Amino acid sequence: MPPLRPTIITSLSDDPDDEELVVLVDEAGAEIGTAHKFRVHTGHTPLHRAFSCHVFSTDGRVLVTRRALDKLTWPGVWTNSFCGHPGPDEQLDAAIRRRARRELGLELGVLEPVLPQFRYRAVDASGIVENEICPVYRTTVDADPDPAVDEVVETAWIHPQELREAVEAAPFAFSPWLVLQLAEWTDFGA
Repeated sequence: MPPLRPTIITSLSDDPDDEELVVLVDEAGAEIGTAHKFRVHTGHTPLHRAFSCHVFSTDGRVLVTRRALDKLTWPGVWTNSFCGHPGPDEQLDAAIRRRARRELGLELGVLEPVLPQFRYRAVDASGIVENEICPVYRTTVDADPDPAVDEVVETAWIHPQELREAVEAAPFAFSPWLVLQLAEWTDFGA
């Protein structure tokens, strides 16, 4: 029997992202249901689908972003270019492109999986848990971002080796998923 999907009851705010559903999965990655994005992230966040994307420039630099100061989790920390969640029945490629437009105002080039099996669990200082099966992608663009202020407070294009060195020197200044991704992605920037 297919999993039951809850009905969206009411809008949490005027922000369309508040209506976003995340796909809940079991330990094997099989879909078991859905939940509201802003209601699922708690101290007991169930395992769900997500993605991360690293955006490179044509000259080989990588885009890092600093999360908005009013984000629920890890506010103000530096992270990879952007992350998000595919919706129910949404193709991963489409979800990544949707999120790039929403967060950074970017149209992406070819998406290349670099860590297709990436998974992590991390607890924010506030006690909120991230618990995601989160394949990691890279892409190249020839434009600068136009970030959404509710998502990103600052951006920088830097050389991959400089990012790796900064993360190794001060991992607390970066999102835990970025720290873990760079530990696994041995040819980052190559």
